[in-house]
Amino acid sequence: MTRKEAVEFLKNKPYKFGHMLGFNDLTDLHNHWIRSMLLSKEDRTLQAHRNSYKTTCVSIALALIIILLPNKRTLFCRKTDPDVKEIVKQVKNILLHPKTQYFVQCIYGKKLELTVDNSNELSTNLTTDIKGTSQLVAFGTQSSVTGKHYDFIFTDDIINIKDRTSKAERDKTRTFYEELNNVKMLGTGRIFNTGTPWHKDDAFEIMPKPERWDCYSTGIMTDEMIAEKKCQMTRGMFSANYELKHIADEDAMFVDPKYTDDITAVYNGLCHIDAAYGGEDATAFTIAAYKDGKLYVYGKKYQKHVDDCIDDILMRKAKYLGGRTYTEDNADKGYLQKELRRRGDLTRTYHESTNKHIKISTYLKGIWDDVVFISDTDPEYVEEILEYNENAAHDDCPDSLSCLARLMWRKFGREEYKSIYN
Repeated sequence: MTRKEAVEFLKNKPYKFGHMLGFNDLTDLHNHWIRSMLLSKEDRTLQAHRNSYKTTCVSIALALIIILLPNKRTLFCRKTDPDVKEIVKQVKNILLHPKTQYFVQCIYGKKLELTVDNSNELSTNLTTDIKGTSQLVAFGTQSSVTGKHYDFIFTDDIINIKDRTSKAERDKTRTFYEELNNVKMLGTGRIFNTGTPWHKDDAFEIMPKPERWDCYSTGIMTDEMIAEKKCQMTRGMFSANYELKHIADEDAMFVDPKYTDDITAVYNGLCHIDAAYGGEDATAFTIAAYKDGKLYVYGKKYQKHVDDCIDDILMRKAKYLGGRTYTEDNADKGYLQKELRRRGDLTRTYHESTNKHIKISTYLKGIWDDVVFISDTDPEYVEEILEYNENAAHDDCPDSLSCLARLMWRKFGREEYKSIYN
């Protein structure tokens, strides 16, 4: 293959290059995405459903920029530093792949070698730029970009479920994105955004109008796959991840959750496990501590049988110095309590007689304004609470928290709630 043929192939048929690397599910649609990432001259936004291979396309585009435009500088951003490391590793693997080496040999007449190789930066012997900046730099949205300048900037899933459940997180993400426009190379730089929407006020509102590909339009998911995903998650989670629609709060029972970075606020709190024994139910674990008129909460959601998450629950309970664990004995006749006690946990069972919706809409709704989640709380736990209504398909997390809300009132007897709870 001649140099010209190699360059034209990588520019025009990047999805075929992906096939050579082992990404066999890429289609003409993905070819369009990768070429847009590689060749577009203006800022772009791509919204595509989960499992649509958009991040795979980003990885291929990042590698191709390093090969075809070696003197350009690229910034890649995801929500957290661990998130970016996964993509940097994938880009590295693409660069070192024998097929990539073949194309580099055709274009440059030499073997590609990494001159900078760590979890956040990559550079190769292809660049002749003397500025010293790596060809690819990657970090999370909590990092500072001030003072740096890049030709290409990619954001991938910098908006996620945390932005759905926290206004403070939405504000931070918007501020980070605004700062990216200041480090984009003046005149020639551009930003390419990929992800899914989560809230009407999330950072997508200040990005270019998106090209949208939901689960019904890509042809990647069958009707059976779509139906299965609908059963596995809340309406809001499915809507955001697969239909690319944010969730409105107008008719929601619970909105605007509050957070604190002080994880010690839940120390010595009471614990509750809402156990799943099969089917579509999830296991919910909650710690709640009543202090200074506030109910501080840590929550974790497990989409699995309770037996498969007991070890992790006990680990988290120890981390947050949780107190007595409460479990319902209606379904398992005390099985879970026996299992927890066998492992040395202090537990107490109760028999539930209150209608679940009444319990949630009374006890939890009654003190919602005083609920403060610690920042470690599982976003999917909070999301299920925000999604709750009388007809919700999933209610394990709000049910678990409402049980502790009821226990807290009985223990501390807040006067202003007596008219609600009596």
